[in-house]
Amino acid sequence: MPNKQVYITLFLLLISIFGFSQKETDSTAVELPKEVIIDSLTKKPFDVLAPSRAAFYSAILPGLGQAHNKKYWKIPIFVGGVGAGIYFYKRNDKQYDRYRDAYKRRLAGFTDDEFYGTGVTPRVSTDGLIRAQKTLKRNKELSLLITIGIYTLNIIDANVDAHLLQYNVDENLALRPHFQYNEWENSSDLGLTLNFKF
Repeated sequence: MPNKQVYITLFLLLISIFGFSQKETDSTAVELPKEVIIDSLTKKPFDVLAPSRAAFYSAILPGLGQAHNKKYWKIPIFVGGVGAGIYFYKRNDKQYDRYRDAYKRRLAGFTDDEFYGTGVTPRVSTDGLIRAQKTLKRNKELSLLITIGIYTLNIIDANVDAHLLQYNVDENLALRPHFQYNEWENSSDLGLTLNFKF
């Protein structure tokens, strides 16, 4: 008889285990609260390629990435900076060529260059032509470096701006000054409060 009770107990235990394990559950179905569903419908989707797209546009044409980010006030700054750098590079290059050509003519023994003048002594000496060439070459290289720097800054600014545009700055996360009057102690408290809502 005791063996019969053990078998019946084991049989009932196995039936209960298999009975509960046969319940169908879908492991992929997850129920979300309504707040999450509603909140995900109202926010803009996160565009992963926006920063690289803005940097690419700025690399093609300075200011185009800022237009893509809708930061229109930055366009004249970068276009003007790159344009001014190119202008000063061309101007210094043209002046450098003038002084170099005059210096070459002086070395060849001619006295008819534009910096010689009409008298016996030249208006600009040969040493002056050499110094002018060095100065203009340095200015030309400096304006080229500044132009490349502004162009690179234009690309970096468009990329960083596109990253920051996707940053969450809504009311669920806020750091605000806090002022509270304490009636019991007749004093006031000043501080910062950090609100973080889910």
